[in-house]
Amino acid sequence: MLYRDLIPSRLGGRFAASHILIPSGGPVPDYVHYHRVRFQMIFCKNGWVRVSYEGQGDPIILRAGDCVLQPPEIRHCVLESSEGLEVIEISCPAAHETWSDPSMTLPTGRKAPEREFNGQRFVCHVASKAIWKASRFYGFGERDMGIGEATNGLAGARVLRSDGEAVAERRGAAPRQAHAGEFAFYFVLSGTTVLESSALGAHDLRPGDSCVLPAGTAFAIQPTEGLELLEVTLPAELPAA
Repeated sequence: MLYRDLIPSRLGGRFAASHILIPSGGPVPDYVHYHRVRFQMIFCKNGWVRVSYEGQGDPIILRAGDCVLQPPEIRHCVLESSEGLEVIEISCPAAHETWSDPSMTLPTGRKAPEREFNGQRFVCHVASKAIWKASRFYGFGERDMGIGEATNGLAGARVLRSDGEAVAERRGAAPRQAHAGEFAFYFVLSGTTVLESSALGAHDLRPGDSCVLPAGTAFAIQPTEGLELLEVTLPAELPAA
């Protein structure tokens, strides 16, 4: 695995975001393990990966656009991946304990989707089955990944997509907004845009670029043609500043 650190400061150790690449496909030499975390999710950006999770029946295959919430201490094991697999992993805190569990064999054969792991439920969001709706962002639609409900509002994740009609009809810049939440992370999946902020300046964002927007800082993201962003927030619904 090759790692690209998307938050070099780790925000004082509170969060880590990694862009992970597995160049060669095939079986993955992993073992049954779990993490002691507050929050952790995996978003598949490119390729596919087959993973087995405790209490979730047969192994699942994550494809580009799919996402999983890994509740604290759920046992899991990566089995196989495609060539050029890319995933985005968000964890809180940045440094956390990882333990092996040699007593468990996965898959377990049992499926209990409502089971809670330290107050959270496992989520597997399949992009091809997602429902799009209007976003709070001007000129965007979104597909929510169900993480807010599964974490009881602790965290949320969604893909934002520029609305073609809004892009064609918009006049002037997108209105600026600010949040009063704990964490607001954005990763450019496709397209290009401009992030504008009086406090932070103007930044051109291209595929693979990312940013964390601090609380209380007004900003605007322009809804340009073909733009898709991954948004991850704590809490699930960011309060306005």
